[in-house]
Amino acid sequence: MPNIKSAKKRVLVSKVNNAMNRAAKTEMKTMIKKFEAAVVANEGVDAAYKTAIKTIDQGVAKGILHKNTAARKKSQLTKKLNAAQ
Repeated sequence: MPNIKSAKKRVLVSKVNNAMNRAAKTEMKTMIKKFEAAVVANEGVDAAYKTAIKTIDQGVAKGILHKNTAARKKSQLTKKLNAAQ
């Protein structure tokens, strides 16, 4: 544990940020999996696609994903959507 007050605060803040980032990343992965399950079941594909794209964009806005990574993920989802139709 750090001795300096600002270092102690930094540890606490980084723990909170880490938990929030992990939760957001987990949610994004869950939405992508739900979209892929919807493609296999062929039910509610459009709604699942929209929520998956939205969570990816939110990840970019929060700084969790790089914009090129997000673009690649969105492109892959779009290809799966087009193949399902």
